[in-house]
Amino acid sequence: MINVQEFSRKVVRNVERVIVGKSSAVQLAVVGLLSRGHLLIEDVPGVGKTMLARSLARSLSCSFGRIQFTPDLLPSDVTGVSIFNRGTREFEFQPGPIMSQIVLVDEINRATPKTQSALLEAMEERQITVDGTTHPLPNPFIVMATQNPIEYEGTYSLPEAELDRFLMRVKIGYPGLRDEIEVLDRQQYRHPVDDLEPVAEAVELIEAQEQIKSVHVAQAVKEYIIRLVHQTRDHPDLFLGASPRGSLTLYRTAQARAAMLGRPYALPDDVKFLAPFVLAHRLIVSPGARLRNVRADDILATILEQLPVPEPETPRS
Repeated sequence: MINVQEFSRKVVRNVERVIVGKSSAVQLAVVGLLSRGHLLIEDVPGVGKTMLARSLARSLSCSFGRIQFTPDLLPSDVTGVSIFNRGTREFEFQPGPIMSQIVLVDEINRATPKTQSALLEAMEERQITVDGTTHPLPNPFIVMATQNPIEYEGTYSLPEAELDRFLMRVKIGYPGLRDEIEVLDRQQYRHPVDDLEPVAEAVELIEAQEQIKSVHVAQAVKEYIIRLVHQTRDHPDLFLGASPRGSLTLYRTAQARAAMLGRPYALPDDVKFLAPFVLAHRLIVSPGARLRNVRADDILATILEQLPVPEPETPRS
């Protein structure tokens, strides 16, 4: 049986050889991997979004695919295409970059909604359909999409259905003064990602993903999750609250965080810590609230502050 805490620790340490001073973002990314979820990494250009995805893939010995989203990208550029072979007189499927274990979708909001929708089946069903034929995706399969802020020119808003399929939205942020100096030192001669060696195998990640399902979640913690999600559905400043997929995601990520911290049970603190990353991108602010510059993150922070937190229970033996 794999030790999830030790597995997570060595992956985080390895990735931090490349991503300097952003331990929280790296740990959240590992939570996403353990939860079998897709990550939306949203931030300004140049803060390490792409390097985070590449470093995780190298650390886990996973196959890596990269798709640069542009306005002229076609859905077939993502999924692949069937090409007629004159020798065999049959159509042969030429897989696209989506047929990888960890797929980096760079600048996802620069592609048109039609191309973005090509990801929906892959992200939800872990399969793609080309010319009526279904092709299963490899296991594990994780999409790590990067997104520049919506106010930048040449970007498109992601559809609500696509946003809901991302397990978490993570922001990296600018490095501190000392951290940025260390970045300069580490890259004086070559990029550290070029020397990054694997510290785990993909099969270990699959085993860890199964292992976290045994983490105990008390009834009070489950009720706390559901009350939190229901508050988003009833809030007057929200046009659309979190779906049941949001509840399931918060449940699973709480199990993953507990296992990463070496606990066989989840706490309300796990839920409270993860809620902004799991739920905020699923919320749609009402038009009136947008006029008042109210953000989904602010509404969720208020709900978390006002919602009573249950007392931790002793887990069942």
